Amino acid sequence: MHTSSTADRILGAARALFEDGGEAAVSMRRIAARAGIAPMTIYRHFPNRAALLQRLGEDGTRELTDRLSTPPDTPDPIERLLELQEVYLDYALKHPQLFEPGLLRSGSDPNRFPDDVKARRSGLFNVMADTIADGMEQGRLADDDPWEVAMTLWAHAIGLITLYRAERFTYDEAGFRGFYRTSLRRMLCGLEAEPCTLDSPMEHAG
Repeated sequence: MHTSSTADRILGAARALFEDGGEAAVSMRRIAARAGIAPMTIYRHFPNRAALLQRLGEDGTRELTDRLSTPPDTPDPIERLLELQEVYLDYALKHPQLFEPGLLRSGSDPNRFPDDVKARRSGLFNVMADTIADGMEQGRLADDDPWEVAMTLWAHAIGLITLYRAERFTYDEAGFRGFYRTSLRRMLCGLEAEPCTLDSPMEHAG
């Protein structure tokens, strides 16, 4: 029990430092000071700083996967996909420091496309691919490879968020959120089995 409590304190201190200042803010001495332990105590739980940072990324990925795994409350697969992407955006903007190491670095999520993903080893893709497959079965989306469509949508979303974080938009956050939703809907329109319109209640969401 004591071991688990100490490890949790270490992770909590490391995450607080990371979210405040990124990797540069995370040092064993700072973690120890924040957690109220001796620096050498950290090495009983984590072999080095790199392992600790990797764990933070893994925890972030797991948190996001859990949030994506809660089915959106709508029967329409198109709206469910948009809501899933909204959850993704919310997490990325709320935890900007965790966004890159948690989702992009191979060290924190070693699953690669297509082999690992199609073997259902990536929780981030499973829920999206299943929603897409459901849309194809309902006739809402054109028949295609749901895993490849999921990767296309994910890459589009992560690209937009990365550009926003790099300050390549003049939008404030509300403006970017509106653009993000409309941009994703444009992509989904191209995937639908029947002609669609960009007009949607989600476009006017707060």
